[in-house]
Amino acid sequence: MKLLSFYLLIINALGFLLMLVDKWKARKNRWRVRESTLLLIAALGGSVGSLLGMYLFRHKTLHLKFTLGIPLILAGQCLLVVVLMALGTK
Repeated sequence: MKLLSFYLLIINALGFLLMLVDKWKARKNRWRVRESTLLLIAALGGSVGSLLGMYLFRHKTLHLKFTLGIPLILAGQCLLVVVLMALGTK
């Protein structure tokens, strides 16, 4: 459980920081973080950090792929946790 908590902390921090870095790069007209990378980090467990970064830095909030995609990823992850917990109590 400690390892899972540590992993989730790191992956969410990464999702949050990647949103910040991509926003900074967008303002400076530099090479950007790929959208697929941002979505992959969210799918690997960093959806909370990515979502927080999105709205805190006002980044990707006009892109349907992100405004729907990341909350759907988060909802799927929450559903997975509920299912796994329910299976674990049987």
